[in-house]
Amino acid sequence: MKDHPMSNIKIDEARLWDSLMTHAKIGGTPDGGICRQALTDEDRAGRDLFCQWCRDAGLEISIDKVGNIFAIRPGLDNTLDPVAFGSHLDTQPTGGKFDGILGVLGGLEVMRALNDANYQTRRPLLVASWTNEEGGRFPPAMLASGVYSGKFSLDYANDLTDSEGVRFGDALKDIGYVGEETVGERTFHSYLELHVEQGPVLEDESTEIGVVNGVQGMSWHKLTVKGRESHAGTTPMPSRLDAMAAANRIISVCYEQANAIVDAKATIGIIEAQPASPNVIPHTVNFTVDLRHPQDTVQQGLVRKMLDATAIESEIGFTISHEEVFRSPALHFDQGCIDIVRKVATDLGYSHRDIVSGAGHDAVYVSDVCPTGMIFVPCEDGISHNSIESITPAQARAGVEILLGAAIRLAE
Repeated sequence: MKDHPMSNIKIDEARLWDSLMTHAKIGGTPDGGICRQALTDEDRAGRDLFCQWCRDAGLEISIDKVGNIFAIRPGLDNTLDPVAFGSHLDTQPTGGKFDGILGVLGGLEVMRALNDANYQTRRPLLVASWTNEEGGRFPPAMLASGVYSGKFSLDYANDLTDSEGVRFGDALKDIGYVGEETVGERTFHSYLELHVEQGPVLEDESTEIGVVNGVQGMSWHKLTVKGRESHAGTTPMPSRLDAMAAANRIISVCYEQANAIVDAKATIGIIEAQPASPNVIPHTVNFTVDLRHPQDTVQQGLVRKMLDATAIESEIGFTISHEEVFRSPALHFDQGCIDIVRKVATDLGYSHRDIVSGAGHDAVYVSDVCPTGMIFVPCEDGISHNSIESITPAQARAGVEILLGAAIRLAE
């Protein structure tokens, strides 16, 4: 593996930042964030601009049947599989300017910087924009990278509907991004994903780069507790079969366990009470639980404690139903990719630390089909999925410099 001439290849910080800020205008919100949910008119406009920029950089565009966009820069030997990198352009309804987008436009800046230096890698390079990573409109998250890796079928994706009953396949067709390429037909030598950390660890430690070792295990659950409605003013507390009280006790167990175990996390994202009247004791409560930990055995222990709590409530007289709607085991990325990211950070003089991702990313599913690694940069106060999500131009440049150096090493 030969050394690469990093001294001759420069990331243009101003150009990178201008691309990020220009692209952020698509779906921009008054509070400075972005609402660019998958397969909307805003998503189409974001895709169109990205594709135009890629063509301007001399990249060949290919789109598969689930809408994934691949922009390819030829190498010296185009019979070899490309080194790929990328992320996503869709956002949450109240998203920020950098979640996902940094990885895509940072990948484009890598291509532009190589063009500026007139440097050609041995392997081709490819920047990918994955469809519907957020899953905000069409759950589940990381949908199209999941189809690419074989986790989901194309029919499954196309038949998903949003809250208004619109099919994924119809929405993809409406925005004009149903491509000709068979999903999964294109293979990669390796894959890298640059992303904001979406947490406070790097900033709290004044560390510039996160070398991502893997992703913590996670499971999502839907629970329904059924009790008995009655009058809020006339029913004594001991006589109640209050579904909200039972749900609260189960939720309390989840929080207590997460607070007692290092790196454990519990989140109750949705609670719905029926009949939703201020003076009626609820007969039904629906709620969700998200449980996470870097070790599968610990994460599953959290699940068992939650289920033990539901069993106790059942013995009292409540009827409880439970469904695990999503589970992703803990993942360790390819050690070779991890080592390369760490070496590039060391060679370029950036402070760095190993870190486990608390969130899922397209890299999770891509890792099923090729060696994969991730690079994190800090975000202000660790805030993401929020309009105030923020990084600095220097942080963006640092992440792209690591991406550039690692991609060249893998491509050579």
